[in-house]
Amino acid sequence: MSELTRADVAHLAGLARIDLSDAELDKMVGELGIILESVATVQNAPIADVEPMSHPMPLVNVTRADVVRASLTPEQALAGAPEQDQQRFSVPRILDAE
Repeated sequence: MSELTRADVAHLAGLARIDLSDAELDKMVGELGIILESVATVQNAPIADVEPMSHPMPLVNVTRADVVRASLTPEQALAGAPEQDQQRFSVPRILDAE
């Protein structure tokens, strides 16, 4: 891989529309170089026998049984509502019909 230059960093900063000072450009040359080396190291990892996965840890869905149990009646649920319509909360319209 070719060496990252100050001109390369200035070009990338221009593409990203980031205004960097001379000191920041000099600092970023080293930092971006380290990042590029790290990416190259990861790309060289032996992954031929690694099975693709969506998550590094197994996912377990925590659910409970769907059991009917006592709950509020519609009248009880709407008892504190300022307005109701057909057993539903009625709220002011905030969007036009369009």
